[in-house]
Amino acid sequence: MKKRRLFCEISPLTYAISVQKMRFIRHVKNIFTLTRFAKTKADDLPVLVYKHKSLIRRKLGDVDMGLQENKAVNLSLAAPKIRGVIIRPKEVFSFWKLVGSCSRHKGYRAGLTISAGKAASDIGGGMCQFTNLIHWLVLHSPLTIIEHHHHDGYDMFPDYGRVVPFGCGTSIMYNYLDYRFRNDTDTTFQIVVYTSGTHLCGDLRASGALACSYHIVEEDAHFAKLDDVYYRNNKIVRQVIDKETGNEIERKIIKQSHARVMYDEKFIPDEAMRT
Repeated sequence: MKKRRLFCEISPLTYAISVQKMRFIRHVKNIFTLTRFAKTKADDLPVLVYKHKSLIRRKLGDVDMGLQENKAVNLSLAAPKIRGVIIRPKEVFSFWKLVGSCSRHKGYRAGLTISAGKAASDIGGGMCQFTNLIHWLVLHSPLTIIEHHHHDGYDMFPDYGRVVPFGCGTSIMYNYLDYRFRNDTDTTFQIVVYTSGTHLCGDLRASGALACSYHIVEEDAHFAKLDDVYYRNNKIVRQVIDKETGNEIERKIIKQSHARVMYDEKFIPDEAMRT
């Protein structure tokens, strides 16, 4: 029996209508929620919790490098919207509440996007790299992630200078797929982000020292073939270490991946295969 298509799958018009509906619903929820969204900016807080940078122009399969150049422009436009924002106790960080829509008239260009497991392009494309960076910073802190979407199920591109474990990425779409976290601690935190000529750079800062450190490790990483289809598998584990004693006080699997490989098998390292 043929599967019935969703309304958004009928045509580009019905997809656009569905998107506008989802955006309207999120706008209404934002208006009537009692959530305290972070919006105040300040000079850099004194304590560096964690820092990271990610290469902007990466070779991703046969994706047009022009899209990567456009992404560099898009990131440079969005970074000042977030740079220096402080997240006080009980406040919520919302990526889209701070950045807003990425439209052509604001200077945003067509960058790389992922749609239904395939590479595509759209105005403002490349923002996932921004939330990827923020997510990686937040994972190294006691902040509580309350909204996080994945590009689940697909390994889109061969590794190229990967420094963050596979499966730690994010998926966003203005404004109904957001990246949000809440500060459930008594400490004030801050996100400081900026672009250099080559990288998107970020610091997670705090008003005081933390009692624990946070470490993200990858375990059981391998590729496997199932019914003539290759899959990438791993576990992402988060360790919480007491700084005073050095003891591990928490160890938790935060993500397990079983993602279909969407590129040529020749790019899979032989040593990473498991039968």
